Amino acid sequence: MKSKKPRHSKVAEFFRENFPKDYPKAEEFIANELVNLDIAQKIYDLRERAKLTQAQLAKLIGTTPSVISRLEDADYHGHSLTMLGRIAYALNKRIEIHFVNKPKRRRPA
Repeated sequence: MKSKKPRHSKVAEFFRENFPKDYPKAEEFIANELVNLDIAQKIYDLRERAKLTQAQLAKLIGTTPSVISRLEDADYHGHSLTMLGRIAYALNKRIEIHFVNKPKRRRPA
């Protein structure tokens, strides 16, 4: 089930609009922003699927609704494995981590 709530990273959007495509480390920066977006979206989707409010999930894991809100924000960069584990446990899920190869860098034309 995909979220009805639109999610995007303002930082990645700003970067794409204001920096040249051949800017050093542009691809790496955007890739990192997309990881944060993906994590935020997954937390939001899991919470919605469980039919929980941010306050209800916060109570289950012993935190505040503002922390859940921050974790669901695409521009948040402080996700910890410990907090993700607490969320997974509360929602009867487990975390899987996969390491994948970085895409090869494109050379400017």
